[in-house]
Amino acid sequence: MPVDTTEIKAWFKKRLPEDWYALVEGFDSEIELLVDRDEIVVIGPIADAETAEGADEDAVESARRGVVKEWREQTREKRIEIAADAQERFGRHVSWGASVGGDRFLFTHISVPSMTRLRITERQVLDTLVDAGVASSRSEALAWCVRYAGKKEEQWLNDLKSAFKSVSEVRSKGPAA
Repeated sequence: MPVDTTEIKAWFKKRLPEDWYALVEGFDSEIELLVDRDEIVVIGPIADAETAEGADEDAVESARRGVVKEWREQTREKRIEIAADAQERFGRHVSWGASVGGDRFLFTHISVPSMTRLRITERQVLDTLVDAGVASSRSEALAWCVRYAGKKEEQWLNDLKSAFKSVSEVRSKGPAA
């Protein structure tokens, strides 16, 4: 079942320090959460780095990385404290990231193994990706396939999540077991 992030998001909003507002644009209202059974990733939008007009792509990316690095260092202790409290409350690992100018930077995140049974034709797809240099292993190739499907079928997946949410709401109104 999909996770309702409303409680988690409200919990984080209450715990974000006031002085972060000076460092981060709209962090208290624009916070992005990625939540699954194992992890909560908190991503806050940081004001874009100042660069000279007409700066090349590498200079812009370098400036953005600098802004993110500075914010990361300034907030490290408090993020660790908030993460420890959240992990105890929600039973999930907490990771942090920032977005700036449309780029997303994750500081820490976990990689969770996922078991699957694949037939030979499905393994051949993974092996083709490895042989072509798209991925270095079957595991990496499978992750690539999941990301690819997620991008190509984003609207369908969003519709599916909405349907699950509707089912959950109807179940909650039904008789108790």
